[in-house]
Amino acid sequence: MIMDDSVGIADEVAEEHDARVDGHAVVTRGLTKRFRGGQYAVRDLALDVPAGSVFGFLGPNGSGKTTTIRMLLGLAAPTAGEIHLLGLPMPKHTAAVLPHVGALIEGPAGYPWLPGRDILARMDAADPTADPATRRQRIGAALDRVGLGASGRKRYRAYSLGMRQRLCLAGALLQPRRLLVLDEPTNGLDPQGTREIRSLIRELATEGTTVMLSSHLLAEVEQVCSHVAVLNHGQLVLQGTIDDLRARSGETLAVRTPDVDLAVKTAAELGLVEVHRDPDGLHVDPGDAAAEDVCAALVRAGVRVQEFTRVRSSLEDSFVELTGEGFDVRE
Repeated sequence: MIMDDSVGIADEVAEEHDARVDGHAVVTRGLTKRFRGGQYAVRDLALDVPAGSVFGFLGPNGSGKTTTIRMLLGLAAPTAGEIHLLGLPMPKHTAAVLPHVGALIEGPAGYPWLPGRDILARMDAADPTADPATRRQRIGAALDRVGLGASGRKRYRAYSLGMRQRLCLAGALLQPRRLLVLDEPTNGLDPQGTREIRSLIRELATEGTTVMLSSHLLAEVEQVCSHVAVLNHGQLVLQGTIDDLRARSGETLAVRTPDVDLAVKTAAELGLVEVHRDPDGLHVDPGDAAAEDVCAALVRAGVRVQEFTRVRSSLEDSFVELTGEGFDVRE
C-alpha cells in the first residue's frame, strides 16, 4: 500500500511551527558551505521560495547554485545554517519531507542496457511510499507527460541527451509532488522540446506544485518564472519577483532628432546627467523626471522630436549589473 505522509507532515509542522516558513516551500537562513581549503561555495544564504511559485534560481557557472540544491535535498552537508522544506527543518525530517519532493540534478543518468520504462520501474521500486499496484499506470502517465510515451521501450543508450533529460524528469513525476527542484531541465532539448517542458512547468505550478528552477537561459526564466533569486560567488545578490529584477535598471528615453546638440543642451538644463549621444539622437536617463515632461521641454526648446520612446531595461542588463557577467540569452 502507498503511504500517505500528508497527515504526518501536518502533525510535525504543528509540533515545530516556525512563523518564518509560513507560505514558503523552501526557507534557508545562514546557509553556508565551506570547503577544507577555506573556500566558500555558498555563504550566508537566505532564500524564501513562496509556495506555488515558479522560482528561478540563477547565477553564472560556479556561483553555488548546484551546491545549494544538493544541500537542500540532503546530498551535501552544509557547514552552517538552517534549511526548511515544506515547513519542516531538514535534515531532521528527511523521511517525512522527501517523498513529497521531486528532483532533477546535475544531468541525466541511467542504465545503458535498460529501456526507459524499466529504469523508471527501478526508481519507483526504490521509493518506500510507492504503491506497486499502480506502478505500471503511473510510469505510463509520467512518460506521456514528458513526451516519451512512444519511447518507453527503447534502451537508454539509444536516447538522445534531450530524451534522457525528459526521462529523468519523468522519474521526478512518478508521484504527486509538492516541491519540484530542477537543475537545467531543458538542457539538450530542441526548441520544441523546450517549449513543451516550459508548458509542463506552468501546468505543474497551476496544480499547486512549487517549482524551483535553476537555469542559464533568460528566455526560460522570463517565460515561466514568477520569482527569482540571483547568486554570485556563493552569495545572494537579489531576491524577489521578475518585475523586481527588471526594475533595478529602470528605463531610459530614446530620442530621435536631427537637432542632437540642442537636445543634449536642453537635457543638461533639465538636470539630466546620464545623456548618451548616438548618430540619430540620444538616450537619456530621466531620473525622477516624468517622461512626458522631458518630451515637452525638448519641444519647447525647439528640438524637432521625430521619435520619443521609453526603453525598458532587459533582464540581461539587470544580470550583468548584478554579477558583472553575461548569461545565455538563446532560446
